[in-house]
Order: sequence, then structure tokens, then C-alpha cells
Amino acid sequence: MCVIEGPDLIDAALDSGVQFEALFVDRAAIDDRYVATLLERASRAQVRVFALDDGVLERIADARTPQPVLAAVNFTLSDLAQTPRKGLVLVLDNVRDPGNAGTIIRSADAAGASAVVMSGDSVDPFNPKTLRASAGSVFHLPLVVAPLAEVLLHFEALGVPSFATVVRGGTSYRDVDLSGACVVVIGNEAAGLDEASVALCDEKISIQMAGRSESLNAGVAASLIAFEALNQRSNTTSA
Repeated sequence: MCVIEGPDLIDAALDSGVQFEALFVDRAAIDDRYVATLLERASRAQVRVFALDDGVLERIADARTPQPVLAAVNFTLSDLAQTPRKGLVLVLDNVRDPGNAGTIIRSADAAGASAVVMSGDSVDPFNPKTLRASAGSVFHLPLVVAPLAEVLLHFEALGVPSFATVVRGGTSYRDVDLSGACVVVIGNEAAGLDEASVALCDEKISIQMAGRSESLNAGVAASLIAFEALNQRSNTTSA
């Protein structure tokens, strides 16, 4: 079970059919048009709704400026064995910033990725900041938590190629085939992937940089790769 905050996330959760335990609303916000519409949707979905007195949400919400509604939902992680053997699977290894993790989940969803896997010491996918940064995409695609070696062995047995992202020395991400089933591993924001993890993958890929920056933000790098995969799939389909 996890807590989701704000009308947008709750709206996305209702759309996805996630099981709600309850929804909590600030009594002062009940007459707000957007909140009222949300409460009507929740009622139709037979979600229990509790109105809270002024100041209660501020004491229990994670956000510094709390939203007028939050909910407790039952969120089921996907199983590695059931992860689709198609399209792009993004693996986040030791990605610890919740904003980055949420951004990657959001970009993976937008680019039509098949799944996102969290491995190593990555941030909790149910971290409130991760959930907010995902903008509801956390409810739209399979989310798996598993050790990196287990993930790569699983896909290797299925004949799916894997790519380790490295700052320099890899093949350009535009020059590798991302049009079919493939696994791309994104490393820690500060240290990247360690040598042992890189060695587990079939190939190294890099994103060419022209400026003086030492590296790209993990969320940006993963987003570029996800949309390159989408572009390649689109071109393959149109051809």
C-alpha cells in the first residue's frame, strides 16, 4: 500500500483501476469544482471518502504545500517472469534521486516502453516524490523490482540484447538497434554503472556531448534513449 497525493495522481489511479483503500479530502476543498468532480468519480468507483478537518492533511502529507486530497492505494509490482518480451525495458540501477526515477518512469511511459525495472539501491518506487514526478505514469506500465544480474540473465535467456549506458567509449545510442526487444541499463547519477555491471551487458552505449559537461542527468539520458527507441520502432513500422 502507498499514499498518493493530489488530484492529478488520484485521477490517474482511478483511470488505471488501481484498488483504493480510501480517499481523504480537506473539508474546506469539497466545494472546489475539480475536487468535487474527483469525489464524484471516486464515489462511482465505490471508493471510501473521508472528509478531514482543517490542518489534518498538513500533518500527514509528504509535500511541503499539501494537496487538498490524498489516497491510500494498493499497488502491485509486476513479476520479472511476466515482463513483456518486446520493446524497450529500462533498468534503473542504483538510481537514488526520486525526481530522476519518476521522470524516467514518465518518459518510459510516454515513449511506449514495455517496463521499468528498479535494481540495486535505487529509490523506493513508492517514494512520494517519485510518484509525483511520474505524473501518474507509474500506473500505466509494468514496474519491477529485481537484482540487476537476475534481470540480465532473464532477458539473456530470452535472446534479448542488453546495453549498458556509459559516459564515454560506447557505441552511439543512435547507432544501435533499439527497434525490437532490448534492455537498457541506466546507472547511478553520480557514479554511473560500475565495471562489473557493465560487463554483464552485451554492449556499451553512450550519448555524444558537444559541450564541457562531464555527464548528462540520468533522467535526461534515459529519456533520450527511450525516445530514440520509439523513433526506431516508428521508422521500422512505417517501412
